[in-house]
Amino acid sequence: MPLAQFSELVGAIYEGPLESIPWGTALGLLRTLLRSNWATLILRPASAGQPALLIRDGGHGPEVYSTGYTHFQSFSLDPFVGLPLDQIVTLDEVIDPVRWMQGEFYLKFIEPNRIRFILGADIRAEGGIECRLRITRVPGERNFSASEKALCQLLVPHLKRAVMLHSRLDVMETERQLYSMTMDRMLLGTIVIDEHGAVLRTNRIAETILAERDGLRISQQGLHAEHPAEDRELQRLIRAALEAADTGPGVPEALSVTRRSGRASLGILVRSIPLGPLSEGRHRPAAVAYIRDPERKLHLSQKLIRHLFGLTAAEANLALLLADGLTLDEAARQLNIRKNTIRAHLRSIFAKTGVRRQATLVQQLLSSVASIS
Repeated sequence: MPLAQFSELVGAIYEGPLESIPWGTALGLLRTLLRSNWATLILRPASAGQPALLIRDGGHGPEVYSTGYTHFQSFSLDPFVGLPLDQIVTLDEVIDPVRWMQGEFYLKFIEPNRIRFILGADIRAEGGIECRLRITRVPGERNFSASEKALCQLLVPHLKRAVMLHSRLDVMETERQLYSMTMDRMLLGTIVIDEHGAVLRTNRIAETILAERDGLRISQQGLHAEHPAEDRELQRLIRAALEAADTGPGVPEALSVTRRSGRASLGILVRSIPLGPLSEGRHRPAAVAYIRDPERKLHLSQKLIRHLFGLTAAEANLALLLADGLTLDEAARQLNIRKNTIRAHLRSIFAKTGVRRQATLVQQLLSSVASIS
């Protein structure tokens, strides 16, 4: 193989974790190069608790495959498993091909896919990561040669490292989604800004606020306030945060943004995202703007409130109404109970939560873990 072609293949393996269908390009290149009908990467072998996760290319582009023989029962019939770790072998080296082609697994799952020859490796990486590479040929073709095995063996260490990178990226993305979901639950909008002041991404709450076009907007890729004086101050805050990103964590600054509708003003806090010691490249997160709409109310879970503070259903309902800003009289009318009863509920809530003032109670409710439920 020419060195340039080998370099392209290795590059596709390392770019695999960034593709929408991971390793789709690399599997396609391998399938074509080895004249195979299927090139498959089993990212997660099947178990009794979950199906397998496969990426495969059969000549019509890569696809994620999660039905049919991915079920644990069918995987348990596969005799081409338990291979020497990180070693490329062919089916005929480890199994009697005649006996294999008479077996249930071959007749049910392999023959219908026109497979006769299989080349593969079982790969195990740090952190308990296990994956399997499988490349197949149709009946009538010749078996995989020693040079083809040697080529695939050279690729195994690269695939192993790329799978580890994919695992770490997956963990980071899961954490990012978790933090973003928490911000959404707390009704806090976030707008991430790059080093040039362009908006990189927004969370769901920020998107909702911006879609209203009531006080804030995104134009020319940047975040702007509608009123000129407020926009000048907002741009100053953003510039200051971007400058602080290169020199170290700066002091966050805040701004109140007026809304044309007359609704309560939006609160915005802008702070820098410090540049890491090994950070490089452009369009990296350099600042973040947090947006709070005071008119958006948290929807606390009655069930969680009851469990957290040991309240009855009636007491929890009253506590939630107070957290929404209602007075005792308004809560009594909404719950359709007498004032004496509502005061008795409030005294009981105070005793169970350990507070003595209504304002402190509301603060405790809104700062509890129920606010991110």
